[in-house]
Amino acid sequence: MMASRVVITGTDTGIGKTVFAAALTDALSGCYWKPVQAGLDGETDSETVRRLGRIEPRRILPEAYRLGTPASPHLSARLDGVTILPDSLTPPLVDAPLVIEGAGGLLVPLTERTLFADVFQRWQIPVVLCARTELGTINHTLLSLEALRVRSIPIVGVAFIGDERPDTEDIIGKLGHVRVLGRLPRLDSLNPDTLRQAFREQFEISQFREALA
Repeated sequence: MMASRVVITGTDTGIGKTVFAAALTDALSGCYWKPVQAGLDGETDSETVRRLGRIEPRRILPEAYRLGTPASPHLSARLDGVTILPDSLTPPLVDAPLVIEGAGGLLVPLTERTLFADVFQRWQIPVVLCARTELGTINHTLLSLEALRVRSIPIVGVAFIGDERPDTEDIIGKLGHVRVLGRLPRLDSLNPDTLRQAFREQFEISQFREALA
């Protein structure tokens, strides 16, 4: 039997979806896979998830592509002299829930012809959309939800990251006709213990398990 799978994507880059992915992988006792890593200086996303989620090394699956330049994958691959083959990206088979993290937002180019959203459309794996709570997030989040629905990609819900903005969170839920899963607050001290506690306080893990069953 194939284990449950979920894709983590965002409305933009740098919003905290890797931190969220670490918390979710931990909560699900799952595995983590980053198909394309663009930028190898410093800590990679896989390494961040392993550290913050206290994930065993065997549950961090190797990236399909590791690109040196911190840029959109299509540009990073070109600069590195690498050819990305989108059809070769197939989620690994594992015996635990699999958390898959995309790069940046939905419409980030994987190649000059293919967007990450096109790959997600082929997979048809439920998506959690991570969104900021800051100014501008309503537009970005509603546009991202529209992009998912145009491609008939299943949506688990929206996970907010940042300071509390009740009206913003409420209007996105209403106008986006989407489940608001919770909000991961900014943590003054971000470490495995504070992240685990914040996730457990702000999210119901059953919402994820039900969606991925």
